[in-house]
Amino acid sequence: MPDQDDVPAWQRKTEGESRWAATLAVLVIVVLQVAPRELRQQPAWLLLPALEVLLLGVLVVANPFRLNREERWLRNGGLLLTGLLSLATAVSAGRLVFRLIDGTLTDPVELLVSGGAVWVTNVVVFGLWYWEFDRGGPAARAYARKPLPDFLFVQMQSPELAEPEWEPQFLDYLYLAFTNATAFSPTDVMPMSRWAKATMMLQSTISLVLVILVIARAINVLQQSGS
Repeated sequence: MPDQDDVPAWQRKTEGESRWAATLAVLVIVVLQVAPRELRQQPAWLLLPALEVLLLGVLVVANPFRLNREERWLRNGGLLLTGLLSLATAVSAGRLVFRLIDGTLTDPVELLVSGGAVWVTNVVVFGLWYWEFDRGGPAARAYARKPLPDFLFVQMQSPELAEPEWEPQFLDYLYLAFTNATAFSPTDVMPMSRWAKATMMLQSTISLVLVILVIARAINVLQQSGS
């Protein structure tokens, strides 16, 4: 058998990554959900962010430091939380698109803030999905359950250029989501599985539609204010 020191960290059992980067990302999404003034005026919509915070609190208390516990309920709780965040993001994106199309969003500052908030939220949510599903999720990656990666990072292709203990963590998946949303294609992280390719394609499509609609509306607002 090969010496464990010669096996890259992402291919062997490790202590697992810290949960705090992903936890902070979830809190950022929740803040962006409740930030719009018109949302705060509709208390019913605040139930979803409250539920997200409650579920996050349960997960943090149950596994506060390292993501290396493979209990099914923790796994399902993490997926449920990401699903709720995605639902809230979809509602926010739908409301933004509706207001852009019907012409009720006319304030340039509100246009940029609302569009930017939805775009950022979209990036972070897809980063969470990539992080949750690559090789079975963070806990499964800590135990190296699945040898074949869904996303091929540069450090996997050239291990001599990486630290011996390097393994993908949440910020790596957030970077993947950001570059996919800005370049509308893979950059230095290659999707290997079909679900990874389909999810990246969906994210690029959503990001492209948001950017086109926001820019088109901004141009229209500027033309109206200049006439």
